[in-house]
Amino acid sequence: MTDPQDHVVAAQKALAEAQAALADAQAVADAAVAAATAWVPVADAGSAAAGSPVPLTDAQVAIVRAGYTFDAPAIEMGALVNGSAMPDVPVRIPIAMVNRHGLVAGATGTGKTKTLQVLAEQLASAGVPVFAADIKGDLSGIASAGVANPKLLERTAGIGQTWAPLASPTEYFSLGGVGTGIPLRASVTGFGYLLLSKVLGLNPTQESSLGLVFHFAEQKQWPLIDITDLRKVVKYLVSDEGKSELDELGGLSKATAGVILRELITFSDQGADVFFGEPEIDVQKFLRMAPDGVRGLISLMEVPGVQDKPELFSTFLMWLLTELYKALPEVGDLPKPKLVFFFDEAHLLFNDASKDFLQVITQTVRLIRSKGVGIFFVTQTPKDVPGDVLAQLGSRIQHQLRAHTPDDAKALKATVSTYPSSGYDLAQVLQNLATGEAIVTVMNEKGAPSPVAWTRLRAPQGSMSPTPVEQMAAAVAASPLLAEYGTPIDRRSAGDILDERARDAVAAAPAALSAGQVSSGPTMTAEQKGAAAAQKQQQAQFERLQKAAAAQAAREAKAAQVAADRAAREKARAEERLRKQAVGAGVSIARLVVGKLFGSTRR
Repeated sequence: MTDPQDHVVAAQKALAEAQAALADAQAVADAAVAAATAWVPVADAGSAAAGSPVPLTDAQVAIVRAGYTFDAPAIEMGALVNGSAMPDVPVRIPIAMVNRHGLVAGATGTGKTKTLQVLAEQLASAGVPVFAADIKGDLSGIASAGVANPKLLERTAGIGQTWAPLASPTEYFSLGGVGTGIPLRASVTGFGYLLLSKVLGLNPTQESSLGLVFHFAEQKQWPLIDITDLRKVVKYLVSDEGKSELDELGGLSKATAGVILRELITFSDQGADVFFGEPEIDVQKFLRMAPDGVRGLISLMEVPGVQDKPELFSTFLMWLLTELYKALPEVGDLPKPKLVFFFDEAHLLFNDASKDFLQVITQTVRLIRSKGVGIFFVTQTPKDVPGDVLAQLGSRIQHQLRAHTPDDAKALKATVSTYPSSGYDLAQVLQNLATGEAIVTVMNEKGAPSPVAWTRLRAPQGSMSPTPVEQMAAAVAASPLLAEYGTPIDRRSAGDILDERARDAVAAAPAALSAGQVSSGPTMTAEQKGAAAAQKQQQAQFERLQKAAAAQAAREAKAAQVAADRAAREKARAEERLRKQAVGAGVSIARLVVGKLFGSTRR
């Protein structure tokens, strides 16, 4: 008889599936309605041209104008779009609020990189150092002056921008020296087990075990400089000698160690281990001013050589942020940030991140503001960023979003829900933004959100094409940091210590055995215990060989004796046969002779 509870469970499951299907259908329907009404003209559109999306009213425009009027210095983002651009309604971000963090989002090809360039140029001109990663190489043009053309000047004039070419002071860095730039390196110890677990794709159990390895190395004061050091320590801790040293810490299973070692080997085979080593970068180098003492220096990390290692790239950026947090003093709210950090391809950082890892990110983002550092995450949609982190972002610059699939429609709906109320149908507007336009809201001087503004963004003053490699190489060669960080350092580390112990144990074994010094007493040091263990292993192996040789000799002797006995018996039997044959022959001959003799006499 069927259990009624089974029917209840089945009904609940069917209801859940139906609700999910309804949600997908509703999302598609919403997207379809938005697309169908995207270009509905309005009779009293004011300055809006026929066929453009619904504009703001004059009263709403006045609210936007007032909402972006600041007394303090500000970054000029562009001009309000209300059917057409309105150069008399500028959209701006107070520089003092930039360290309240921000988000630059939008689909591929909508202008995120150029927006980043506009922000970096103006921050540097205002005396704020900038750090940014250049994944595709497009951002390197910030170091070269732009070139005017009629289309560019028409656009900039239309938003009230007085455009002039500008080359910003730029320093180039590269991960481990792969590419053009001063090498950025981190020791494995400095990188930490949480970030390394993220790069290696370890699960929570494996992450915890890797943390145990790091803790052991720290206790022993064994520096983990590169991946080779870490591999040797993991192997040691699952060896007969190393197991005993982990008894009080919980131990490391061979299965988990095997997973970690395999991932480390794969990681090294991909060439990623070149990013780990010394000298480790001093992150305060990113806070420098340009040689003119007026503009902030733009530190640009060139990463075209690691596009196939996105997790490493994004996690390395997170390491730089955590190092900044640890290195900088508390300063509170400043008139302008000490540094603005652009975190490109941010979604790579959060994908499949463990709970502990997300906690580290959230804490760093929340607290680094008091160190004078502002962070801008650059990604495709706000849903790429966890809610706890998104809540910390004061400025939002959202480029066009697309709704071609149910997932896109859900992302669009989620994005709209994160904005303050406004006079826009954001689901409609976000799909119809032109390249170089964005929906903007920032934090004003009082810490309140500004009105949502459809904005046509300013054009970069630097080149929109990459800076030539020869020019970048010349800048690297002239950098004062090249002498400090250009050549790797190879100091004594955990791997060297383990190699030395193994050599010393092998060398000491014969002398210790002959002198009877092998002991396992409580006064022995760890090194002596290691040597004693090696000596015992060698002695045991020697004794096993001796026993094996004696047993083999005994078997061979026994076999030889058996063969000799068999040969003796065969010889005796052969001699007996010959003797019998000889006796028989003698008897026959005697009979024949006697018969002949006696027979002759009778005749």
